[in-house]
Amino acid sequence: MNDFFLKCILCGEEIAAKPDATVCGRCGGNTEVKFDLPAPPPRPDLRQGPPGLERFLDLLPLRSAASLPPLPVGPTPLIPRPDLAREYGVSRLEFKDDGRLPSASFKDRASAVALARAIEIEAEEICTASTGNAAAALACLAAASGRRPYIFVPRSAPEGKIAQLVTFGARIFLVDGNYDSACDLSLAATRKFGWYNRNTGFNPYTREGKKTAAFEILLQRNWRVPDVVVVPVGDGNIISGIHKGFSEAKSLGWTDRVPRLIAAQSEKSDAVSRAVRGDGTIHPVHATTIADSISVDRPRDGEAAVRAVRESNGSACTVSDEAILAAQRELASRTGIFAEPAASCAFAVFRRAVRDGTIRPDEEVVVLVTGNGLKDIAAVTRNLGRLPVVEPDISSLEKILSTKPFGE
Repeated sequence: MNDFFLKCILCGEEIAAKPDATVCGRCGGNTEVKFDLPAPPPRPDLRQGPPGLERFLDLLPLRSAASLPPLPVGPTPLIPRPDLAREYGVSRLEFKDDGRLPSASFKDRASAVALARAIEIEAEEICTASTGNAAAALACLAAASGRRPYIFVPRSAPEGKIAQLVTFGARIFLVDGNYDSACDLSLAATRKFGWYNRNTGFNPYTREGKKTAAFEILLQRNWRVPDVVVVPVGDGNIISGIHKGFSEAKSLGWTDRVPRLIAAQSEKSDAVSRAVRGDGTIHPVHATTIADSISVDRPRDGEAAVRAVRESNGSACTVSDEAILAAQRELASRTGIFAEPAASCAFAVFRRAVRDGTIRPDEEVVVLVTGNGLKDIAAVTRNLGRLPVVEPDISSLEKILSTKPFGE
């Protein structure tokens, strides 16, 4: 294990990585893990070494791989689509499909490392607040590790995500409020009962798990850095983690640059985008987007998200909910990747960024798909339209086919 400490992303205060250390005691800002490396570790090899996150143990704040859940987390496929690259006019287009992870979302990366940290510090009880994906990830991986976490989710969370929590055996509280209310209650429970809290932003170890997606992208591209990575943004912890991964790879000499990061948001949940376009200050919004996983009033890692965009010379882009649902349908029907609305937001923003010139024709682009569409099936069923009903005989089928019901 490498030595590490925590550093405040706002005031720069350095904090010993004690079991109860989370946010900055001086200013209340979020912290990030910093390593004291005696020498840069060798670049990982995709063809060798252990599976999952163990491959990156040299750059994780853990004593042992034995602390990680027994369910492998990654690698997930990086899927090239040269046909769509030609159609949209970019040099290369790839989709990083994290809907293939154990609980079907990117949040497994964060929960795996946060849970391993809880095990190493011998935390008795673990909790988190979530719109659904982070909770399902923690419940899934905790179940594999013999734990039953406390989960706080809004009553409005999609039924599919709540069903996951119930099935994994978590102890669930449906909060009569939005995600921010659930988050505040979980933090109050942490202070009252001494529970270990996995919450995004509050827990610096979630970012450590999320950075592994950047490492995987580099491995799968044979260490060629993409020009642009498009990332869906709610709380901001995914994009801050992706930025940390690419930045660490550069500082270790594994690569020579960091890709431009584009923060993808709905127009109805755009606090980070407003801050990027403004003075960098995060101001709460009233989030009402259909993309529940990125529906956040007050981004809990917003400052780090803004920093990630600006330090990578990136940008922030918003799209309508209608554009998100259209992108979801196109992504599924053209690539076979069924993404939930929040994940589809990244593809919707990619389409807009190509049109407005933010992404140039000579650039190689990775679109991060952060969750499976089965997570929020209601978003799809709202827009099914009328489907043809056929009698169970061939003449009825021929009659309906003659009307070209599918538009061919």
